[in-house]
Amino acid sequence: MMLVTLLVLAVLFVAFTNGANANFKGVASLYGSGTTTLRQAALWGTLMTFAGSIASLFLAQGLLQAFSGKGIVAKELTQSAEFVCGVAFGAALTSFLATRLGFPVSTTHALVGAITGAGLASGQPVEWNALVSAFVIPLFFSPLVALVLGAFIYQILRAVRLAPEQRTLWLDSLHFLSTGAASFARGLNDTPKMAAMLLLVTQLHVATDFVLIAVLIALGGIFDSRRVAETLGKKITDMNPSQGFAASLVTAGLVTSASLHSWPVSTTHVSVGSLLGIGIATHQARWRMAVEILMAWVSTVPCGAMLAALFYLLITHL
Repeated sequence: MMLVTLLVLAVLFVAFTNGANANFKGVASLYGSGTTTLRQAALWGTLMTFAGSIASLFLAQGLLQAFSGKGIVAKELTQSAEFVCGVAFGAALTSFLATRLGFPVSTTHALVGAITGAGLASGQPVEWNALVSAFVIPLFFSPLVALVLGAFIYQILRAVRLAPEQRTLWLDSLHFLSTGAASFARGLNDTPKMAAMLLLVTQLHVATDFVLIAVLIALGGIFDSRRVAETLGKKITDMNPSQGFAASLVTAGLVTSASLHSWPVSTTHVSVGSLLGIGIATHQARWRMAVEILMAWVSTVPCGAMLAALFYLLITHL
């Protein structure tokens, strides 16, 4: 009973740190372009993320299977509370540390690393081919696709004269809708990844599981997103409202498509990729910050793996 309680707390910690690190990603362009204040953007992003989290109960069931760990490690191991606790704590602390430093990292990457690390610590074989095909390829290609599309969509909007330099009523409306869609898609894509961990070894009802995760994601976004918000909104590139709209349009489209096809992409990678694509197109990209974020991304998987392995070993020997 105590281990199951620890497991629930660990998964809820993952959800809170996910919200703190990721809720602002869909709405970063609203703040970065000066369309809203940071607080207004954060509240809008959190509201729409919560809506997406609830909708994922009905629309993103495929991601539950994708993040159960089955196919990467032995089925028996994925049903072990010790294993799931190790994965949860490893992913949560990785995301927590990144948030404290203001780096937008991928909870998806942290979970992938944690599953691998806890699996290796258990002494069970890890299916590397399944890991690469199901997770690594989508996670590494999504920022490149977003970068190209961000630059391309902005140039298209300029060519058809739909990219004014100043705010207009229709532009603000479209910008809010696209960022809302991006945040909704983030909730749709991320919530099942955390819900899967609870469903493996607890008797919680599926709906209860999803609602708990959704609430903790929202609380993380409300109370602990400022550092990451500043990085995403102001430190990657300068942007005007039309450039911000183009970036949010790309983020919404890619993450929604990934969620509906059960592809575990990272909203972080898509959002940063689209913002950087805009910065490249406008020659305003801040490359030093981009490199620092890239280094944080590279360290996410090994950090998650090492922490999960450590927690797995601690839990199994106590």
